[in-house]
Amino acid sequence: MIDVESQTVSGRHHPISLRAERSNLPGWELRLPRCCAPCNERVGRRKCRSRERGQGFTLTEILLVVAIIAMVGGLGSGYCMGTYKRLLVEKAARQFLLMARYARIMAIEQQRPYELLIDPNNRGFFLVTAQADPETGESRKIPVRDFFCKPVEFEGDVKFEDVWLDVCLQASSGEMGFEQKIIFLPNGSAESAIVQIGDGKTCYSIAVVAATGKASLYPGLTTDIRTASIDLDVQE
Repeated sequence: MIDVESQTVSGRHHPISLRAERSNLPGWELRLPRCCAPCNERVGRRKCRSRERGQGFTLTEILLVVAIIAMVGGLGSGYCMGTYKRLLVEKAARQFLLMARYARIMAIEQQRPYELLIDPNNRGFFLVTAQADPETGESRKIPVRDFFCKPVEFEGDVKFEDVWLDVCLQASSGEMGFEQKIIFLPNGSAESAIVQIGDGKTCYSIAVVAATGKASLYPGLTTDIRTASIDLDVQE
């Protein structure tokens, strides 16, 4: 065998090139060096394939990521659901507050009474006023429907939890009838009332002052408002 880099033939030093052809001498064979280009290319491709295999994910890793995402999504959905229910209660309470203020303004402007009716059976409320029938001339009550006011029906688990009027000492939501109402008079006054709206966890109370007819919104139970004194000078 003849080494490619350097071999001695018949006592003389003969370097052999990579491009040298097979010798005619019997038993001699050309041996290529280990650093030849074809070998390097094969080794490089083999290394690239091994790196590509190392960049993938195993089935266990994928399942673990999916489990973490599902757990985080479940926690987030529970939090969002609780926030959504609280917003429904606050929305209903603010709608009642705005309707009470609108009833006071319209009673003064139109110089006729406006009644804010509480309907616990259908879980809602609406505003009515008396108008004369153009055909018969008789006065009849009709619901108020315009751009600023329309009947409201509660969403979800929202309901009237407590209603206190000046005509009755206390009425629970199960004992309230259709005739529960707050009357706003043309002189700006109204029937004193405190209404609690909630869903069993979150609640808001709306208080209507008799002397001024103004309504205010408070977070919490009606008992927290009933025990406190209301200053007429600070009413909005």
